[in-house]
Amino acid sequence: MPYSEKLTPELTNMPKRPKILLVDDSPLILMVIGQALEKEGFISRKASNVEEAMTALENEIPDLILSDYQMPGTDGFAFRQHLMTVPEYKNIPFMFLTSVTDHAHMIAGISLDAIDYIDKDTPIVVIISKINNFLNSIRERHEHTIRELSSAAIALNLYSVPQEMPRIDGFEIDFWHKSFENYPGGDFIDVLTINNRYTFIILGDVMGKKWGAWFFSFGYLSYIRAAVRICVSEGDVSTKSIMQKINSVIYHDPVVSDVLSTLSLVRIDPENETLSYTGAGDLPLLYFSSRENKLNRINSSGLLLGISKEGGFDEHLFTMQPGDQLIMITDGLIDKETPAGKKTDLNSFIDEIEKYLGKTNSFATLKYDGFLNEKAREQIDDCSLIFIQKNS
Repeated sequence: MPYSEKLTPELTNMPKRPKILLVDDSPLILMVIGQALEKEGFISRKASNVEEAMTALENEIPDLILSDYQMPGTDGFAFRQHLMTVPEYKNIPFMFLTSVTDHAHMIAGISLDAIDYIDKDTPIVVIISKINNFLNSIRERHEHTIRELSSAAIALNLYSVPQEMPRIDGFEIDFWHKSFENYPGGDFIDVLTINNRYTFIILGDVMGKKWGAWFFSFGYLSYIRAAVRICVSEGDVSTKSIMQKINSVIYHDPVVSDVLSTLSLVRIDPENETLSYTGAGDLPLLYFSSRENKLNRINSSGLLLGISKEGGFDEHLFTMQPGDQLIMITDGLIDKETPAGKKTDLNSFIDEIEKYLGKTNSFATLKYDGFLNEKAREQIDDCSLIFIQKNS
């Protein structure tokens, strides 16, 4: 069983703190409502006019917008009308909170697909309750949809991660995977053992989130599996050659050529204890040398799959010594949400993970001592990690 299916229910269904964007020209309203939301566990973002609100939306998408109607410059109705014309913003739940409460304005506001039109004289506890009730109903529908779609995927035997890792003499191989918001997503992992000798480890990330990315991951996996088997049957076990063949097929396929994906391809040959690695737009492999007691990066030069006919791929050949460890990751592990928006920080990730490496139980420690659980709490994308260790 993959480790992602062993997470405790509390962690697997761990709620995120909902983000509310408050838009009001009154500093008092922003302060009072903002404090009330924070006290109830929400994250409040504040904007004193529509221009500031649009800037805030460019940095992050909130779970709900609570906006005044009467504001200097662009009013709340015009703000809502504009949001409805922008694909990225039109489905953000929207509530009006205003002192303009005559019947005509209320009808006009609701007709803009606002989920509620709330009088500012409404007690704050009732306002918070309305927000909570709405978001809870959304969460319940979301969880029901996930259960139904996941059941359908299992019934069709569709998996983008393996059920278990193979055993290879002299090596320990394991992985950890956590999909974003429990939706199957764009990260895919596969392991192919061919001719009872070569084991190919595959880690990819189809750009996008949730079911759309998950759907295309199967197309990529089909091409990858076919290319590996064809090349090996022809006597060519070079990861560079295999990557070039995969890239060529994707480049000429009109269905997937516009869907960007990274790929890390590692071949293990236990007979001569060598590894070969080729990457396509992926993050560096992290290689811990037991002899040097140091974590090194192995960078690839390849472009994202299908971007270019040639791809610019290279190949790294190396021999792992006993105690050496190799880490493969996707960008969900290095992306985090900050008040200023999304931040990608590979260097901090390396600093954090290095202290867990170089031990005989490194992977178990990563799983159970909180490091990966903490990454799951922070995640804003699918997260995947593959761990390889040379034992003897």
